[in-house]
Amino acid sequence: MMILDSLLKQALALVFAGLCVGQLWAQADDWRTRFELSDSTETVTYHEGIAYLERLAAASERIQLQTYGNTDAGFPLHLAVVSTSGVFDSQALRAQGKAVFLVNNAIHPGEPDGVDASLLLLREIAFSDRLDKVLHNTVLIIIPFYNIGGALNRNSTTRVNQDGPLAYGFRGNANNLDLNRDFIKMDSENAFAFVKIFQTWQPDLYLENHVTNGADYQHIMTLLATQEDKLGAPLGAYMRQKFSPTLDDAMRQAGFPAVPYVNVYNRPPDDGYNQFFDSPRYSSGYAALFHTPGYVAETHMLKPYRQRVIATLALMKTLLQILQTEGAALQQQRKAQAIAYRQASQAALRWQHDPNQYRLIPFDGYEATRIPSKVTTGDRLFYDRSKPYSREVKFFDHYQTAVQTDKPWAYVIPASRRKVWKRLQANGVQLQQLTEAVMLEAEVSYIESFETLKSPFEGHYLHYNTSIRRQTESLTIPAGDYVALVDQASQRFLLEVLEPEAHDSYFNWNFFDEILQQKEGYSAYVFEDIAANLLAEDQALKQAFEAQKAQDADFAQNPAAQLDFIYKRSPYYEKAHLRYPVLRLPKQVLLPFQP
Repeated sequence: MMILDSLLKQALALVFAGLCVGQLWAQADDWRTRFELSDSTETVTYHEGIAYLERLAAASERIQLQTYGNTDAGFPLHLAVVSTSGVFDSQALRAQGKAVFLVNNAIHPGEPDGVDASLLLLREIAFSDRLDKVLHNTVLIIIPFYNIGGALNRNSTTRVNQDGPLAYGFRGNANNLDLNRDFIKMDSENAFAFVKIFQTWQPDLYLENHVTNGADYQHIMTLLATQEDKLGAPLGAYMRQKFSPTLDDAMRQAGFPAVPYVNVYNRPPDDGYNQFFDSPRYSSGYAALFHTPGYVAETHMLKPYRQRVIATLALMKTLLQILQTEGAALQQQRKAQAIAYRQASQAALRWQHDPNQYRLIPFDGYEATRIPSKVTTGDRLFYDRSKPYSREVKFFDHYQTAVQTDKPWAYVIPASRRKVWKRLQANGVQLQQLTEAVMLEAEVSYIESFETLKSPFEGHYLHYNTSIRRQTESLTIPAGDYVALVDQASQRFLLEVLEPEAHDSYFNWNFFDEILQQKEGYSAYVFEDIAANLLAEDQALKQAFEAQKAQDADFAQNPAAQLDFIYKRSPYYEKAHLRYPVLRLPKQVLLPFQP
């Protein structure tokens, strides 16, 4: 505890010395932010923050404030672009070999640490040359407010577990969506604007700033890294073995020793904990679909707001410093990962935690116990801050492939599935439209089983544990349908949204629920006679029917199930029921495309 306190005091002294210098850079007090003017107790409002950035961009040749699309709140999404060369075009900068570092703030506006830290960082860049060296080969782009609707909905009570600031935004956006679960389903205008930024700039590294509330411990900063096994080799190995250890060492030297995101709730982390699994619904999981590693910064809710903001500022500066030396290597590893993924014949769709692999990490915590509750009739978890400890705990950070698939040559998406192909196009998937109908053999998937959440989750009744049956059928694909060749840059995104078994597939997010409901049926008193004829004429059906009765006692006592068994194996059963509309073309065929 004494070592941690000493590091913190040194870090705060250095950073606040820089903040004081910041006032001299501008030679005017009006460049101080609300964070500084309030003695670190308040956060800037949305309108104040954008006005500040507009002034900053006007005063500096290194900063440009751009806008992208729209948001559910009716305001465009802003992007602050930092380029020491004065070039602000994404294609030109990438052509120069610059590494692109994307920072996203206020996805949960009640966690505004990154907003204030980013203003301090951008001001330092505008009025000082101290960061010029680390910015020489790196382009820094910052979304100051992602959830604008939530930022406008300010209050002082909804973050009941958090130590400051005095007022802040709300977690839900203008439509009460948690945008940190929206990167695949894209229910919000915000998500479309974010995807536009991501696809335009194709960042090499992603950072999103948050505040966490799982347990009590001494650390100010925790980091949720893109799950390395899911990210894939060689990029995942590079991040696990080189980039993340370098970041850990640098943050400790900066006075803010960080640990992996403490993924526990209502228990102490003393016995170890699992790495958070960031599926593509989350930003870092989404970024991984394009071979971009990411970190979600989670400062600790019970630390004073001043400490949290300064720790976030230190993290962003540290990542810029690492990119100065590792930027080129990171870009090489991303290219190698993209090649390795495209060349593989199979793709992982679901992962499961490996309970046997772990590493020991240094952890600064507090002794925890359970004491009688003063409120309820039970007991409560209590962290004793008078009993700090420093020890090693187990961190289980490995995952294994649970479900995988052979890659097809192409997918066919019906033109009627506008929600699907619009999202594919937004994410850089190259689609070609058929100019005339074509007859061919395709792989058709049928939904065999799935589970569904009992309560709504972000406006959806999410499916999971989906399994399919796949068979080859001869069919006619109509003119106007879209074909997506799998061998393209956005291949991983394409696979993980169109394969129903994937964690965050479009099927699991209810894009195809229409196929789960039968549209036609039968009246038993009529179908009885038809069923009798079917059994008399089809010996294979009769044998299957008798075998089912013999092996399933419940079935043998259920006349309705018996009739349904025959119906679903008859020509009268509708072909669209449980039939997944997206087709797979297993091998290359000649197709009539628009020029």
